Amino acid sequence: MTRTVETTPYDDQKPGTSGLRKKVPVFQQKNYAENFIQSIFDALEGFAGKELVIGGDGRYFNREVIQIAIRMAAANGFGRVVVGKGGILSTPAASHLIRKRKAFGGIILSASHNPGGPHEDFGIKYNADNGGPAPEKLTDAIFANTRKISSYRIADFDPVDIDTIATTEAGGMTVEIVDPVTDYAALMESLFDFDAIRRMFAGGFRMRFDAMHAVTGPYAKEILENRLGAPDGTARNYHPLPDFGGHHPDPNLVHAKHLYDEMMGPDAPDFGAASDGDGDRNLIIGKGIFITPSDSLAMLAANAHLAPGYQDGLKGIARSMPTSGAADRVAEKMGVGMYETPTGWKFFGNLLDAGMATICGEESAGTGSDHVREKDGLWAVLLWLNILAVRGESAKDIVTKHWTTYGRNYYSRHDYEEVATDRANALVGELRAKLDALPGTRVRGMTIAAADDFAYHDPVDGSVSEHQGIRILFEGGSRVVLRLSGTGTSGATLRLYVERYEPDPARHDIDTQEALADLIGAADDIAGIRGHTGRDAPSVIT
Repeated sequence: MTRTVETTPYDDQKPGTSGLRKKVPVFQQKNYAENFIQSIFDALEGFAGKELVIGGDGRYFNREVIQIAIRMAAANGFGRVVVGKGGILSTPAASHLIRKRKAFGGIILSASHNPGGPHEDFGIKYNADNGGPAPEKLTDAIFANTRKISSYRIADFDPVDIDTIATTEAGGMTVEIVDPVTDYAALMESLFDFDAIRRMFAGGFRMRFDAMHAVTGPYAKEILENRLGAPDGTARNYHPLPDFGGHHPDPNLVHAKHLYDEMMGPDAPDFGAASDGDGDRNLIIGKGIFITPSDSLAMLAANAHLAPGYQDGLKGIARSMPTSGAADRVAEKMGVGMYETPTGWKFFGNLLDAGMATICGEESAGTGSDHVREKDGLWAVLLWLNILAVRGESAKDIVTKHWTTYGRNYYSRHDYEEVATDRANALVGELRAKLDALPGTRVRGMTIAAADDFAYHDPVDGSVSEHQGIRILFEGGSRVVLRLSGTGTSGATLRLYVERYEPDPARHDIDTQEALADLIGAADDIAGIRGHTGRDAPSVIT
């Protein structure tokens, strides 16, 4: 039986680039999740009888909302839903499943790298039929629907057993429970030289992969240990837990410090990596060296041809604007297009769909390619393993040789988390107001060459995205970038990105923060970060 339930709008359901993210108690309010899901369905057309993929990262409240989504999909006329066993689907695996099965779209339940638990974060987002995040036009329509919703449709039937692989009927709709790992693992095997990687492990290569009790655990266990022959214990914390084991599933040098310390220790393994809550981010650490996401993007692009899936070369490279320019020099040497986009994977999706780019990356540890339409943490790890296996060199040697060839981009991000929203907005507003006056100004011995508020003109659809981050460019190629991030659920996160290009190999072993000290100080002088935030130091430095 299908019911129509009367409801009233909530005024805080505006989805961002990563969908709607709120604290669990917010989603547990009466009709809150139902309102948003119905608003998604009401923004779509032509899905009657079609297939919908549903899955999530296993965080708290995941299983409950999956049951709601299944029942609402039935009531709204979908013909089939495909659900990962146990409600588990990494974000890149969900993207692949949508694409492989030619599904109408998918609902992904995740708050990415944010904490999980009864009082932590939850999220819902919709991915379109290309497997990528909903375009802005669609998210705008969803938000408009949340402001006027008066009822939602839901079918009444017993909870579906999502822990058993099977196909059943419920509410006049087919419900298929699938292994969340199988299709994704097969895709990885088609892209990479698994034989070469197996030989590397058989030769004594040691690795640590920290799944952070998040969604990539089952994927890493199956691919690294079962298919590639890595020793038992290579994949750690591989059981997804609703609260991620009480830890923060963000693979950075703060929340994965234990991995960094091990990789810098006297008995360090050859390679270390981690992934985040929903599996779309990565942390890469070689023995004795941390590899920044910006450098990782450049090095993966420069060496991608060593993997079978990319042996014919790249169509182009894309990076988010705050990401360092390291990949730009790779693209220039290859003679392929280089695209600088706003933060948000949907901008890459346009380029990938148009065949203009092959590899994309963000400084926030997101890297991926045209194999799916999301960033993909485990994919980046496997490409690194493929490169290491073929080149037969250490990660540190690969990095230093890359810097010798292309120069080094000293780069760091400083996050000021949970800043009072009014203070953060005041900082950005005051800085925007004086951008035109900055060029020619000298700050700490450096001359500002240009300053702007980045606007992106999409070469595929012609759309324009303004106010994507403030750039202050110095003579000589250094720069600082400031932008507010929308990935948190409390207050605002101010991100400061600092970059200095050094072509001289003799100056490639300076401590990063030391190399960037003048620029960090200049950013505070220009923007008044300490004064506006009340902070003497950032929350996280990566």
